[in-house]
Amino acid sequence: LTPPARTATGDAMPLPTVAIVGRPNVGKSTLFNRLVGKRIALVDDRPGVTRDRREGEGRLFDLTFRVMDTAGFEDQDPQSLPGRMRAQTDAAVREADVALFLIDAREGLTPLDEEIARWLRSHSTPVVVAANKAEGRDGQNAAMEAYALGLGEPIAISAEHGEGLADLFEVIRPHVEHEHFETEAEEAEHGEGPLKLAIVGR
Repeated sequence: LTPPARTATGDAMPLPTVAIVGRPNVGKSTLFNRLVGKRIALVDDRPGVTRDRREGEGRLFDLTFRVMDTAGFEDQDPQSLPGRMRAQTDAAVREADVALFLIDAREGLTPLDEEIARWLRSHSTPVVVAANKAEGRDGQNAAMEAYALGLGEPIAISAEHGEGLADLFEVIRPHVEHEHFETEAEEAEHGEGPLKLAIVGR
């Protein structure tokens, strides 16, 4: 196993965080269980089974990160149970280093998917779109519909069958690599960093 990254003082660095978000019943808990390697989250065909966010240590090839399985995103009164679940999801996204937005490739985009996309764009957290249940050519073709969300190129995966995980690895790696976090910590400690220059004009 890869040893945990450590700070200059020898302390273990906190793991980068991935938050899995999406509407109910798109396979968030199935993906969570696959990443943590255990059946921690409940998996059920009924919407709303995950009533609170769950956390675990996830692994994807040589990447190690903290992964949060959030409740299904629903537009509800903040005082209601679904409303409080949405507040938990909002907190998870704000805390995360990258949000993994799951949609259902079999069903295609829904108005709630589009609402979640607009909500995610209002956050500063980077977003990766994954179209789940994209087994076979038809599923992969359906996944391309997610381009319409305006959140970049969607990744076609099947959390249940473990398909598309290599592509998922490539897109989340820049956000969760230990080297990335270690470099940022060192720059903050020494007040150093690369010059950032923007050239603008017609």
